[in-house]
Amino acid sequence: MVQMKLNELDPALTAEEERELEAAEQRQPAFDADSPEMTPEMLAQFKRMNREARNKQTVSLRLSPKTLSKAKAYGKGYTAFLSRLLDEAINDEALVRKCI
Repeated sequence: MVQMKLNELDPALTAEEERELEAAEQRQPAFDADSPEMTPEMLAQFKRMNREARNKQTVSLRLSPKTLSKAKAYGKGYTAFLSRLLDEAINDEALVRKCI
C-alpha cells in the first residue's frame, strides 16, 4: 500500500483534488486475482539487501543542499554511493585530519 504524508503533496492542489484524496484515504484497498493482497513472503522478495547492507546501521546526517544535489545527480542509489564514499573517506587519515 502506498502512503503519503500531507507535507509531500503538491501545495497547488485544488479544493476538489484535496477532497478526492481525503475520500480515497477512507476507502479500503480492493484486491483481486490481478492484484492480490501481498503476504509477508511476497513482500520479502522485493527487499534487495546484500550481505554488506545487513551489517550497516542507519544514521541521519546533515548535508548542505549543494552536496545533496551533487550526490543525487549520480542517480538512483545515491545513498549507497554516499555510504561507500564515506567508508573510503574515513580511512584516509589526511582527509580526516583536514575535515576535523
